[in-house]
Amino acid sequence: MRLPRAGAWATAAALAAALLTGAAAPAALAATLPHSAAVAAPLARPAAVAAPLANPEAVLPHPAAVLSRSAAAQATDGPSPSPSPGGDVTPPSRPSGITLCPPPLPAGDTRGVVGLCWSASTDDVGVTGYEVYRLDTGGFVKAASPTGTITVISGLIRSRVYTFYIVAKDAAGNTSEPSALVNAAAVTGMYVSPTPTPGDTTPPSRPAGLRDYCAYDFRGTSFCWNPSTDDVGVTRYDVYRQTATGYLRVGTTTSTFFMEGGLVTGRSYTYFVVAEDAAGNLSLPSDLLAALAREGFPTPSPSPSPTPPGCAVTYADTSWSTGFTASVTITNTGTAPIDGWTLRFAFPSTGQRLTQGWSATWSQSGSAVTAVNMPWNAVIRPGASVQIGFNGAHTGTDPHPAAFTLNGTACSAA
Repeated sequence: MRLPRAGAWATAAALAAALLTGAAAPAALAATLPHSAAVAAPLARPAAVAAPLANPEAVLPHPAAVLSRSAAAQATDGPSPSPSPGGDVTPPSRPSGITLCPPPLPAGDTRGVVGLCWSASTDDVGVTGYEVYRLDTGGFVKAASPTGTITVISGLIRSRVYTFYIVAKDAAGNTSEPSALVNAAAVTGMYVSPTPTPGDTTPPSRPAGLRDYCAYDFRGTSFCWNPSTDDVGVTRYDVYRQTATGYLRVGTTTSTFFMEGGLVTGRSYTYFVVAEDAAGNLSLPSDLLAALAREGFPTPSPSPSPTPPGCAVTYADTSWSTGFTASVTITNTGTAPIDGWTLRFAFPSTGQRLTQGWSATWSQSGSAVTAVNMPWNAVIRPGASVQIGFNGAHTGTDPHPAAFTLNGTACSAA
């Protein structure tokens, strides 16, 4: 690379000093700042709540997907407004117009830095400063607290992409709404190639395809997304919700769906998702999603007592001198499906013996006989029946069993 002249180095050094201290750059130097090709691309705000899933049967089970945020996440997910009682309670306007301002650095430096510039916020009294937050594996952490509208964040890994947002503060402690998220790659000046970082440094792909209303029966918000990919493997997804002053991590899940309860029904909440791998590499944030907090299915109050299961068993056989063939019909006389069943009865005669059966897994211990459903006939819907049977042997008499139970419940016998 061709080195600049000594005069250019002086100009660069003066500009770098202004950036690193957070002061405004002199007008004569500001024109040298290479902004034009480095405008950040904040994530687009959602235009509307996503449409419900077309296939309700494809909705995944959800109870394990709702995870409370950890105390550590609460501590690092953004500032909290603390206005003086009875004083100024109006927060500054939201920071906007964020652009990337990569500073000039000395030759041979391998540190990664990100320079950010933005338009000044407004306030009814006056903005006193800004706070810049960077996304980390534990949530957002404060990276800088400049008093002006320019900052340089150092100590980063060169070429890695980082995610930031900015809030404005006033003298009363009021905090603005967070800026749009901005992604920026850490850069250096002219550098000597450093030793490559060992281990996995490739982040997962950005979560995509966020869609609202993935759990129709849940009271609150529910949404899902397409899985991210990674060269080794995605280990989890972190879910963030926008608040009045930042982006709060509200849960972590290993699945591609999430639900949050305890919200105001009918209100829309804004979320994004970040994928993480085992090495701690973070993906870029997903697009923002507006999810509506819904009522879910109504719960009867008081809950009615469940209808006890009912069953009827019909036993018929054809007997000859030393053996018999029995046909057994099980009918669900209750109001709910029977999902999985075990039929039990006892032979009245000690000479009766099971030899083989069909449409169930049959067994005998002493006089007790057991039949367990096959995978294809496990469910007996209300009013429906299944028919099973077996061959047996006897020593002279072949009486019918007197009683039957299904899943421990006595059945009527015919």
